[in-house]
Amino acid sequence: MICLGFDTSNYTTSVAAFDGAAGDSISRLLPVKAGELGLRQSEALFSHVKRLPELSDRLFASLDAAQIRAIGVSTRPRAVEGSYMPCFLAGESQARVLASALHIPLYPFSHQQGHIAAVLWSAGRLDLLGSEFLAWHLSGGTTELLHVRTTAAGEIDCRKLGGTTDISAGQLIDRTGQMLGLDFPSGKALDAAASQCGHSERSEESVSPCAGSPEWFRVKVNGCEFSLSGVENQIHAFLERGGSQAETAYFALRSVAEAVKKATKNAQKDRQLPVLFSGGVASNSLLRSMMPEAIFGAPQYSTDNAMGIAVLTWLKWNGEH
Repeated sequence: MICLGFDTSNYTTSVAAFDGAAGDSISRLLPVKAGELGLRQSEALFSHVKRLPELSDRLFASLDAAQIRAIGVSTRPRAVEGSYMPCFLAGESQARVLASALHIPLYPFSHQQGHIAAVLWSAGRLDLLGSEFLAWHLSGGTTELLHVRTTAAGEIDCRKLGGTTDISAGQLIDRTGQMLGLDFPSGKALDAAASQCGHSERSEESVSPCAGSPEWFRVKVNGCEFSLSGVENQIHAFLERGGSQAETAYFALRSVAEAVKKATKNAQKDRQLPVLFSGGVASNSLLRSMMPEAIFGAPQYSTDNAMGIAVLTWLKWNGEH
């Protein structure tokens, strides 16, 4: 028995299949012109429409259509009133057509719910379903700390506790990448650059592009909330003072990671719950090293993907049969 998942976010087209234990996810980033930060919704929607047939062909090539029992799709960013982005219409449209043709049920989910499910599965922690936990959704458009309540059947209810009050962590990272002349999205390249800092402290033979102890900006955290817009100005000033690419990348990522870590600690003072990290920024190696007790999925299942949607679809179908 197989369940399918579709996810068409603002930056990635993704389709997936899940059989209850293992699965396959095929995705592709949307094209962004050099020097630009993201896409307009109309451009994203058009790109998804063009790429879905190609990705679906690759996924379906090894699947037996007779084994497909249900299809899931992300239809909106978050499961809250008023949450809407046109780019999700591409995946929803194709998922509905396919479900109708195969005479099987279609289940709608939010992009955020899919992110959380993907990490739970990838980290081997589906056992947390039926309990509650804290979860960060760190991406290009969202930086939210959530109190998550779940059921064993895969229902995921998220209530926002905190996060940024202005720009997201992903926006800050991509704007830093733009300052450094990196391609969009800049997360992986910035992570690679930042990882070069501090090596000189570990070995006298190591050559580090960072002079002395790497710097970062201490973000003011109020409870579980913080602002990142001022950090962008600090990063620009640091670069203007002569910060190298590696130092500037570290400055940006460490500033974000420290704010996230402090907000998490504040939340756990009132709620002694495990914390899960999802979203593209959660694939960052510095953040992972600073939060060793947190739950992280494989990097490819932290970024936008349809696997979480396929997992939720499988759980919902099984719960009804």
